[in-house]
Amino acid sequence: MNKNFIKLVKALVIILGIGWLLGQLIRYFLRSKLAKFAQQVNEAAREQQQSQNRNSTPKNGNVHVDHIPENFKAKRSKEIKGGDYVDYEEIKE
Repeated sequence: MNKNFIKLVKALVIILGIGWLLGQLIRYFLRSKLAKFAQQVNEAAREQQQSQNRNSTPKNGNVHVDHIPENFKAKRSKEIKGGDYVDYEEIKE
């Protein structure tokens, strides 16, 4: 029984050692793959942002308006009547 117990303990130690070693190897490879993937995602995002910045900046003298609210023109035409003259006097103290 003593020999069987020693064999069992050896087997358990070997199995635990192999399991620990595999866990460490898997952890190392997953970290390296995850870091590589994160670097690729960051690079793609950086390139996309740079291309958007290049495309969205207007050249000298050019202005691009994406959206003008519909009620903006209606408000503006009602507020400004034009041609009204207001006479005023300067008050000196």
